[in-house]
Amino acid sequence: MKPTSINPNRKSFRDFLGLYFRGIAMGTADLVPGVSGGTIALITGIYDELLGSISAVTPRLILGFLKGEWRASWASLNGNFLVVLAAGIGTSIFGLSSLLHYLLKHHHTLLYSFFFGLVVASIPVVAKEIKAKNASVFIAFVIGTATAFGISSLPIVQTEPTLLYLFGAGALAACAMILPGISGSFILLLLGAYAAVIGAVKSFDLMRIAIIGGGVISGLLIFSKFLKWTLERHYNVILALLTGFLLGSLRAIWPWKEKIELLHTHSDGRETWSEALAWPAHTAIESWGWAATCALLGMALVIVMNRFSTSSNHG
Repeated sequence: MKPTSINPNRKSFRDFLGLYFRGIAMGTADLVPGVSGGTIALITGIYDELLGSISAVTPRLILGFLKGEWRASWASLNGNFLVVLAAGIGTSIFGLSSLLHYLLKHHHTLLYSFFFGLVVASIPVVAKEIKAKNASVFIAFVIGTATAFGISSLPIVQTEPTLLYLFGAGALAACAMILPGISGSFILLLLGAYAAVIGAVKSFDLMRIAIIGGGVISGLLIFSKFLKWTLERHYNVILALLTGFLLGSLRAIWPWKEKIELLHTHSDGRETWSEALAWPAHTAIESWGWAATCALLGMALVIVMNRFSTSSNHG
């Protein structure tokens, strides 16, 4: 999984169809607080290419487009990759946001059980790519675990977000989106902007979507360059950090939580509660069974995606 900019083997319709479905999976994950699209990119083998493609956007490349050097600029950008992946992400965001909103509201435990299993199975998949085992790698893993666990423990900000606030929230969430284990949606939730973002997508509020999108693009362009630079120079340490992020993020997606205190009632009637992790001691055995089934499905999906990505990379 060493960093590469472009996959030269991706030429057929089937290859790009597989990339499109990876985008759908990434977008779906990014819609759920606690789950990261970066995790999906990592376990499906496109993480390094994604970083390389996003970080390729520079003033020189934009100038090349403006001068009419479209073919060379498009190749440098890895444009086909980004467009197909973005199409998949957009499909899930605009096509599945209502479904996921319904599942989060009515089947919260089952949805989070699925993603809990997915992240659990992702940890060894990512960890096996760490080739060096030393003190620096171990420290990075511990820091990553503590950071993700700490972020998931932060209190939720209570605010009615302005347009400027949504731009900044989008930029911060974008940084998290490309970090496996750090959820962009969860960052939006912590900042008190998640409901506003989902509401803008559901109602197709073009003004808010444009502002949020501008923040996301800005965050991606800036942070991807830094992350790519560190990966190229400290690959094993950064991968250990990302593995720690995955482990620490399990707190955020633990399926069972109990409401402790009503923090805020929004103008549209939404309620924000402080929550604590709970153990399903009084849950019916049937509910346990369904939750376990969903977790196993999440784990199975990781195995299938990883094997598919491995065969694609060697094909």
